[in-house]
Amino acid sequence: MSGARVLGEIGDDRVRFADARALKAYAGSAPVTRASGRSISMTRRTVKNDRLDAAGFVGAFASIGRTGAPRDHYHRRRAQGDRHAAALRHLFNRMLGQLHHCLRTGQTYDPIKAFNLAQAAPVSAAA
Repeated sequence: MSGARVLGEIGDDRVRFADARALKAYAGSAPVTRASGRSISMTRRTVKNDRLDAAGFVGAFASIGRTGAPRDHYHRRRAQGDRHAAALRHLFNRMLGQLHHCLRTGQTYDPIKAFNLAQAAPVSAAA
């Protein structure tokens, strides 16, 4: 992700978003679920910060080009049946949650904690 763009769009108030879900909704990466009776529909969010959304998806797309935890996470989602856009959105959601956690707690990014690498087995790119 373009760090300057993302932090510029989020702002410098660390308590602006009560939790990671609020940040994800603001960025537009969280899906909208509507339920009526027995039908449930999940659609993409149309009211969002477009600049943050674009920067996040570009960052998620760029991160799958390098070996590491984000690429393994993306391929794991693809192996579970997600299409490209859904797997990217899920990766972007994960990255926003990690960013929110780091900003709130003052901790540095740790891919082992962020992607639960102790539990997950890596997936090959050919899968």
